[in-house]
Amino acid sequence: MANMLNALKTIEQYKSDSPYYSELLDILAELLILREEYLKTSGGMIFPVDEHLIPQKVAGGLPLIDFISGKFDISLPRNYFLKLLEIAGKRSPERTQEMLKQLEDGDLDFEKMIRYTFDPLAEGEFPEEKDDDFYDLVELFLEESLRPELEKIAHHYGERISQLGWSEGYCPICGKEPKIGKIKAGDGRRYLFCNQCGFEWHYRRVKCPFCGNEEQHALAYFTIEGDERYRVDVCNVCKRYIKMVDLRETEQEANLDVEDIATLHLDMLAYEEGYS
Repeated sequence: MANMLNALKTIEQYKSDSPYYSELLDILAELLILREEYLKTSGGMIFPVDEHLIPQKVAGGLPLIDFISGKFDISLPRNYFLKLLEIAGKRSPERTQEMLKQLEDGDLDFEKMIRYTFDPLAEGEFPEEKDDDFYDLVELFLEESLRPELEKIAHHYGERISQLGWSEGYCPICGKEPKIGKIKAGDGRRYLFCNQCGFEWHYRRVKCPFCGNEEQHALAYFTIEGDERYRVDVCNVCKRYIKMVDLRETEQEANLDVEDIATLHLDMLAYEEGYS
């Protein structure tokens, strides 16, 4: 609860500082409240983990949960997704009702939509008209629909994963790639953050998390003058980027869910520079 209240407080501050992102930040605030309600009423973990296989999985670079080929009961995440769609319904009522009807009639399959978010090339489905704000919101809610359950996995097994020395650039819990991370105060180490499950893991500073490039001359970063708390690490081999929050000059912690939205201007700059 304390983490959520701090996040809501930060959201209000950022809405004042960056009114351009007010609507997205409002959506995030509603989402965080629903997430807290879900966690209060849910029971044990619905995604099974074979604890005996954890060392082998970490050594082999395999995440604990395999959403591409695994079989799971995702009825609770589906119900949560329907609840999240109420947020979309306030902004796009007709399109939200259309999607709800497609889900009810079976024209859209929630499980296949989830699998699509993990691997668009795998067998799955997603509405064809997905290049607009409404479907950006739907993708956000699909990701969020699994977040509370995956957070349970991350909290339960995260310390063990860290002790085993996970060294990949994708999440050891669910396999998703990070979009943002942080440089910690004190030791100055880089940590990557998974928006899908909320897990953070240490990753080498001079290494691309996407292609593994370690050639320093091909790695760089840029900042915005007057806003050096944020930086964008880029790789000129794979032309990918990741946003970083540099906490070395502050004693404050950062909520990376909030920071990811509050730094969308950095995504735009990275795209303009040819990174993806």
